[in-house]
Amino acid sequence: MTAVDQTLPIPAKREQSRAWRKMKRNRSALVGLCIVAFFALLAIAAPLLPIPDPIATSWSAIRKAPSAAHWLGTDDLGRDILARMIWGARASLMAGVFSVVIALVIGVPFGLVAGYFGGWVDMVISRVTEALLAMPFLIMAIALAAFLGPSLTNAMIAIGVSATPLFIRLTRGQVLAVKTEDYVEGARAVGLNHFEIMLRYILPNIVAPIIVQATLTVATAIIAEASLSFLGLGQQPPSPSWGSMLNVAKNFLSQAPWMAMWPGAAIFLVVIGFNLLGDGLRDALDPREA
Repeated sequence: MTAVDQTLPIPAKREQSRAWRKMKRNRSALVGLCIVAFFALLAIAAPLLPIPDPIATSWSAIRKAPSAAHWLGTDDLGRDILARMIWGARASLMAGVFSVVIALVIGVPFGLVAGYFGGWVDMVISRVTEALLAMPFLIMAIALAAFLGPSLTNAMIAIGVSATPLFIRLTRGQVLAVKTEDYVEGARAVGLNHFEIMLRYILPNIVAPIIVQATLTVATAIIAEASLSFLGLGQQPPSPSWGSMLNVAKNFLSQAPWMAMWPGAAIFLVVIGFNLLGDGLRDALDPREA
């Protein structure tokens, strides 16, 4: 067992330290991290912030422009847009993160099994995965959300299931590249079972590209959640969501353009943030990069 352990790549702590040093040198990655952290903190702290009730209406403040009383203006029912933006961040970020978690929980085990065992197991899983990948991601998510029913939970499930084939294919490819390494052969030689080999020697060495892909997929999932909410298949009114806010704002673009401007800008910034962060993680975790 000692011989097998000694054949493993760079120790985890040293690898993490090297990756963080590379991240700190990447300005775009740090910008992405700051954007993501800012919106995440807003979403987490929403119940503690001194902001109005996001679903409270005011007939005397309908479609008011940004002012000292309402920093981002109000919507068609007199609701404070800043409050709805902050609470909407909770729905969008939660949908993005939990959708990817669902995809990881389903996709990584199937990819591990397909890549490690090969044969008919690999053939069955790969053919099903290819069939699912043949369908456009957003179309599949819309179809699943419509089948399950309109709600944020069902939207997260639909997006997660739609993103699963991507992680199956990625994990399978990484396993095929790693399972022939010397340390894996050494683990087999000392009599470890398949389950231990997959969890202790293969999965830790393929986790970097999976993390990168998960970060990038969160951005895609946020766009998908906004699209489903825009179509009425995601977060249901009066609960705030950036997508549903855009759906309402499309009817008042000439009278109250700020209703569409703020949720659109938020979606743009969050997606850019996750993409910059994902690109930075890809460079930092790539052992070929100095």
